[in-house]
Amino acid sequence: MQNKVETIWIDLNEELYYFIFAKVKDENLAHDILQDVFLKIQLNLDQLKQTSKLTSWVYQITRNTIVDHYRSQKKVLRLSKNNNLAENDVDDFEYAKLTNCINDKIKGLTKEYQEAIVLTYLKMLSQKQYAERIQLPYSSAKSRVQKARNILKKNILDCPNVESDTTGTVIDFHKKIN
Repeated sequence: MQNKVETIWIDLNEELYYFIFAKVKDENLAHDILQDVFLKIQLNLDQLKQTSKLTSWVYQITRNTIVDHYRSQKKVLRLSKNNNLAENDVDDFEYAKLTNCINDKIKGLTKEYQEAIVLTYLKMLSQKQYAERIQLPYSSAKSRVQKARNILKKNILDCPNVESDTTGTVIDFHKKIN
C-alpha cells in the first residue's frame, strides 16, 4: 500500500497542490490541505474498489478536505464572534471577500432578504438566532432565509466569477482580487 501512495504522490501531488491553491489562494494553507489529503488517501486506500476511478476518488477527497477546512473556519468564526449585532449590521457590512457583482446582487435584494442573507450566511447567525433577533417565528424566518437564498442564487449565476454546471448548481466561486 505504501508503494501505491508514493505512486499517487509522484503522479498527482503537483496537480493537486495547484488545484487546492486555486481554491484557497494561500500557499501554506494549500500545502497543509495537500498533506491532509495524502493522509486521508493513505488511511483509506484500501476502501477504493475500482482502481480505474483512482483520480476521481483522489479529487473527491481533495474537494471534501477543502470543504472541511472552510467548515472548521466557519465554526471558529461562530465561536469567536459576539452574536449581539448592532442594528446597522446589514447597512455597513463590508463584503470584502466578494466581488462587486455579487455585492450588487446582495444589495439588490429587498431589505428583509438582504438582512436574511447577511445575518445567516455572512455574519454566521443560525436561523434560530436570526428568528429571535428579528422577532419572527422560526418557521417564518427559515422560509425567508430559504427564499432569499434562492433569489440570490438565481441572480448570481451571471456573475463572471461564479461557475455553475448545466443544471444551474454553483460549483465554484473565485474571490475578489485586490
